[in-house]
Amino acid sequence: MRSDGVFRRYAVLLEYVMGGAALELEGKTVLVTGASRGIGSEIAARFVREGYRVVLNYHLHEREAKELAEKLEAGRPDIPGGWVLPVRADVSDLSQVREMFALARERFGPVDVLVNNAGVAQQKLFTDLTPQDWERMFAVDVNGVFHCCQLALKDMIRRHRGKIVNVSSMWGQVGASCEVHYSAAKAAVIGLTRALAKEVGPSGIQVNCVAPGVIGTEMNGALSEDTLRELREETPLGRIGTARDIADAVFFLSGKESDFITGQVLGVNGGFVI
Repeated sequence: MRSDGVFRRYAVLLEYVMGGAALELEGKTVLVTGASRGIGSEIAARFVREGYRVVLNYHLHEREAKELAEKLEAGRPDIPGGWVLPVRADVSDLSQVREMFALARERFGPVDVLVNNAGVAQQKLFTDLTPQDWERMFAVDVNGVFHCCQLALKDMIRRHRGKIVNVSSMWGQVGASCEVHYSAAKAAVIGLTRALAKEVGPSGIQVNCVAPGVIGTEMNGALSEDTLRELREETPLGRIGTARDIADAVFFLSGKESDFITGQVLGVNGGFVI
C-alpha cells in the first residue's frame, strides 16, 4: 500500500494540474531576490532542498534563472513541478515589485520568508563617482530592500508571523576604500534592518541581516590571485567564503531556531571583521 505521504503528494499535484487555488501545503514560501546566480542561487537551492516553495527573482539573467529553476525542481522528484517560480523584476522599480508579489501570491499564497539578496557592486574612487553611480547603487541595494519589505509585510502583519533576512556586507560594518557608495548602501541596509525589527517585532515578525565577507562568487571574480591570497591570509579561518556559507546563515535566520533573534547582524566572514 502507498503511504499517506504519497497520497498527499498526488492530491497536491492534482490540485496544481487542475488549476485550483494557490497550493496549500505544509511547506512555506520564500521569495529570494537576485536569485539567478551567485549567493542568491545557493540560497534558493537551500530552501528547495528543505521543501520550501521558492519565488526566484531575477532582473537581467533570464536564461540562468530558468535553468536554475529546472535544475532545482529536477533535484526534488518527490515534489510536484511548479515549486520554483522564476519572476523577472527590477527591485528598484516599485511597480515591478508589486507585480512580482502579486504573481507569488497567486501561485503560492502569502510569502512566509523574504530574502533581500539583490544588489549591485562597483569599485571606484570616491572622487570619480558620478551622481548616477551613487543613485543606482542606492536604488537597487537600499530602495530594493525597502520596496520588498513593504510588500511582504502586508501579509506578514495580517498573519502575525514572518521572517525577513537582508543581505548586507561586512563593508557596511567597517567601510571599504574605493567602495564608498557600496559601503554606505550596505550600512543603510543594516540600519533599516535594526529599526524595522523594532517596529514589526510586536507583530510577530523577525528581521535580521547577514553580512558576508569575501565570498568566492562572480562579483569578486575580478580579484587577482595575489589579492585573494592576501585576503585569505587576513582571514583568521584562512579561506575565502562560499555561497553555501551564506545560504546556511540565511536559512538559519529563516527557521524556528531563530524565533528569538531579531534586529541582529550575523557576520559570515571567517573572522575578517571582529
